[in-house]
Amino acid sequence: MMIATVLRMHNFSEGLAIGQAASAGAIGFAVILIVGFGLHNITEGFAVAAPIAAAGETPSWSFLGMAGLIGGGPTFIGTIIGYRVVSPQALVLFLSLAAGALLYVIDEMFAVGRRFQQPLWAACGLVIGFRIAYGTDLILTIAGV
Repeated sequence: MMIATVLRMHNFSEGLAIGQAASAGAIGFAVILIVGFGLHNITEGFAVAAPIAAAGETPSWSFLGMAGLIGGGPTFIGTIIGYRVVSPQALVLFLSLAAGALLYVIDEMFAVGRRFQQPLWAACGLVIGFRIAYGTDLILTIAGV
């Protein structure tokens, strides 16, 4: 639940950034943020469930649902607030909050990789995730979104 709670702040600030981009009229940028955040949010479920699975337990569907609401629900709330706050400084601040929270999660994932003596897999996952995000941005940019 601690990881889901940390992801809550990260996802809230992602919502703020999405709303801020949409309110500034940067719909293409907002779409890139939505697609990119959506893709990487899929993997956040692994970050929440992995410590439980590593302990030899199977997380229940109710636990996963609650963790999903705790971690993901604030994205919607952040989007609404971000849409109402219009300023370039707020956009930079909200994106920085999202990046800071993401750096914390990345650090935790590297710690898990070291604990299981698999740091190469953690690094590979980070590189692949970055390439997927960059590829998504490239495709949307080429498509003119």
